[in-house]
Amino acid sequence: MKRHTFLLILGVLSLGVIQAVPLLNGADQIDKIVSLLKSKRVGLVVNHTSLVGDKQVHLLDTLLSRGVHVVSVFAPEHGFRGNADAGEVVMNGRDKQSGLSVISLYGKNKKPTREQLSGIDVIVFDIQDVGARFYTYISTMYYVMQSCAETGVEMVVLDRPNPNDYIDGPIMQDTLRSFVGMLPLPVLHGLTIGELAGMIRGENWGDTHSLKLTVIPVKGWQHGDSYILPVKPSPNLPNSRSITLYPSLCFFEATDISVGRGTRYPFQVLGYPDKKFGTFSFIPRALPGFDKNPLQKDKTCFGIDLREIEVSGGLSLKYILDFYRIADQGKSFFTRPRFFDMLMGNTQVRMDIIAGKNESQIKGRWADELKEYRQMRKRYLLYPDFRNFD
Repeated sequence: MKRHTFLLILGVLSLGVIQAVPLLNGADQIDKIVSLLKSKRVGLVVNHTSLVGDKQVHLLDTLLSRGVHVVSVFAPEHGFRGNADAGEVVMNGRDKQSGLSVISLYGKNKKPTREQLSGIDVIVFDIQDVGARFYTYISTMYYVMQSCAETGVEMVVLDRPNPNDYIDGPIMQDTLRSFVGMLPLPVLHGLTIGELAGMIRGENWGDTHSLKLTVIPVKGWQHGDSYILPVKPSPNLPNSRSITLYPSLCFFEATDISVGRGTRYPFQVLGYPDKKFGTFSFIPRALPGFDKNPLQKDKTCFGIDLREIEVSGGLSLKYILDFYRIADQGKSFFTRPRFFDMLMGNTQVRMDIIAGKNESQIKGRWADELKEYRQMRKRYLLYPDFRNFD
């Protein structure tokens, strides 16, 4: 479904006709963008999701066609075209179509250097997020904001809806800070990328308070509205179901349980080479466009298929608790315990799972800190949110 065909239903008129307003992402408001960038030297932090209009033309190509002086492109995890595997080093290069240099922000250098920002007046950030703290595009944005604040470069964020628009999970502990968790946010932060940029600056995280920040908001969307992405945001989130399940299944990346990487349905299945985990089976393979070297490669995994069953959005601990119980390995189930803690942003959850706590007991531990977070979040909302979280 293309972005402009996704409609927000506003109401039913007296004649029974549904009035609908097209959803416009920040990048779709090109006249406003061009006016902001006029006569400025521009750097872009973009990837394959940075598309404009019904024809889904890349933002870079759109700006160049309008005479904007783009001098360089910065690429996040998965690269400028979005085809690098998770965790794969992204190399510097050159965009064949425009001839512009592409500077990697996923490798040795995750934060733009002063030299890389030299000759740039404004950075434009336009990348689709999925609302989870460990999705690394927001870590890239944080570093870019820091660099811009340090060098006096302006920043423009083109906003897009949050397809996982929930608030849940523990607030990240500072001792667990990493590129999969840079900020004191819950696992699901309930913000758009533009709102999050406002929070980072407003709370002065990373000494960003001096940053000159402009956010171009989405039109025709509010919190609580669903949103179907027109293009997969990363290689292993190919559809809405995978995006919905991603916040709950990502914790398995710190175990030997496969989340379906190396299949055409990643983050929609779970399995391990042991029949005790379920009757459904799949075999992870080296799969271009998804994963070149997946966990449990070429082994038959047994487990569960989540593609057809009803799943709800938000953060569920059911899957990790069920597989922990079936595995019957105790703390050894967590093959990378430190990484699990970094993904969760908290050391207590793993301890609670090992101690046999249930989901409600575990979630009860972070209720108070989430209440405090929700109050802070209200200060940075750009869109109405009529949901009652309390």
